[in-house]
Amino acid sequence: MSDTHLAGQIRYGGFLQAIRLILFILYFSAGSIAIVATQFIGAPLYICNKDLFYAYISITKQSFGTLVTTGTQWWTPTTIRISGDKSVRGQIYITDDGLLECNFPERMVFIANHQLYSDWLYIWWIAYTARMHGAVYIILKESLKWIPIVGWGMQMYGFIFLARNWGKDQQRFKHRLDKLAAKDRKPEDRLPMWLLIFPEGTNMCPNARASSKKFADKIGIKNPDHVLLPRVTGLQYCLQQLDESVEWVYDCTMAYEGIPRDKYGQDIFTLRAQYLQGRPPKSVNLHFRRFRISEIPYNDTAKFEQWMRDRWSEKDEMMETYMQTGRLPGDDGEVEVLSNGGMTKRGKRVGKAPSAKGNIVETAVKLRNWLEVPKIFVVPILTLLVYNIFGKFGKIAAIISGG
Repeated sequence: MSDTHLAGQIRYGGFLQAIRLILFILYFSAGSIAIVATQFIGAPLYICNKDLFYAYISITKQSFGTLVTTGTQWWTPTTIRISGDKSVRGQIYITDDGLLECNFPERMVFIANHQLYSDWLYIWWIAYTARMHGAVYIILKESLKWIPIVGWGMQMYGFIFLARNWGKDQQRFKHRLDKLAAKDRKPEDRLPMWLLIFPEGTNMCPNARASSKKFADKIGIKNPDHVLLPRVTGLQYCLQQLDESVEWVYDCTMAYEGIPRDKYGQDIFTLRAQYLQGRPPKSVNLHFRRFRISEIPYNDTAKFEQWMRDRWSEKDEMMETYMQTGRLPGDDGEVEVLSNGGMTKRGKRVGKAPSAKGNIVETAVKLRNWLEVPKIFVVPILTLLVYNIFGKFGKIAAIISGG
């Protein structure tokens, strides 16, 4: 009997699905435990030298970026299409060995529409391609910090947990943003930071769409067809607190191949469909643009609300273009191309130019080097070895002293 599911045919039967589930649980659990163990081993650094501690935690965050990148590469491989407007021209390219590299800044506020629960995996991979996967900060629901192991790790990462009650959240939000802003430091001494915010507040689903329509009707505007109306309070507060320490807001529009009009990705690309049955989206499409924070009216609430609605209206138009053509818009302007087909980056010849069709590049989620995987486990393994060696020396010393 043929499978007519929107995600396509099931690639793996029940037995292989069980094997894939076991392997994924083993790999992700082992990696997560190793990362959290590494964090706790290095925790005393906080007392000795906070800068050294934060650098150490950043390395463990890189390890988690490696973990989710390999998880995506091995269990849900798919085609990735990247495009952008002229504001990011020359910042996105493919290297000679087919890897994506993004020449994005070290400090930014990163916003995106929210289609699936897995959106953040692809964004963390984008940070990986910019070598900023150790600088990702995410705003999450407060309940998530109590998840065993993973929740502990997220707290060590300095993620921002909110109760979605502004009266309760504002003070802790300010505390975390003050640390990220580091306004007491010189610009060159501030740590890298990619602060990820989904202004829609939740992924696209029937309840969220109904809430979006209710709010649109209340303020007398059209409800978008493909995105949710954004919430502005959190983002506005972030920009107000970070304005002197961050120059850019980067905006990503995300579209998944295989989600028909008026359907919801969460119902099609479930975790089981993607990770067990081998039915990920046929392609994940990402469009980038950036806005200078100093040009955003974040200090005027009414103007900022309108600015955000305008940006989300543009997103909705881009999503409509995707529905009709299968592609998000690209930059049709001229790109500086070298004689060998490479693009320039800081005066160096690297990679291939984007394709002529709207300057869209195609790639896949993959690691630069497989040696990055064992690095996840190095610190716990070395700690156990050292502990074992000192334990044996202690026993030998006890025998000698007793003899």
